[in-house]
Amino acid sequence: MNRLTPDQLKARTNRNRAIAGVLVAFIVLVFGVTVLNLKRNIDARKDAIAAGRPVGYAG
Repeated sequence: MNRLTPDQLKARTNRNRAIAGVLVAFIVLVFGVTVLNLKRNIDARKDAIAAGRPVGYAG
């Protein structure tokens, strides 16, 4: 097994941090989209109830 040079270790650390940052950004994006979709569905349900339309359920 070869030992890594300090430059290689620094490059690996930077690469790992970049991958972690992208992963966190993706998780935040998915969470945000989920929350927005839930809010939109809640608002649509309230509007349907207020208008007297039947509210369907997924099934």
